[in-house]
Amino acid sequence: MNHLMFLGNLGTGEVIVIALIVLLLFGGKKIPELMRGIGKGVKSFKDGLNDIENEIKKEPTKEDKQDSSK
Repeated sequence: MNHLMFLGNLGTGEVIVIALIVLLLFGGKKIPELMRGIGKGVKSFKDGLNDIENEIKKEPTKEDKQDSSK
């Protein structure tokens, strides 16, 4: 799977221009902080999805069965 798939039909030149603009806007010192924040956000999102998936797959307890029969 292509790791640049989200960029669509952009060529190498366009990707380089975008990277340079980002570098100029944020500066070299801010980019690692920005990427770290994005990484933490993605990890949090994936953890939330996994929690929801585990909750859905979980066997219902006796209390859950009693609540649904009311």
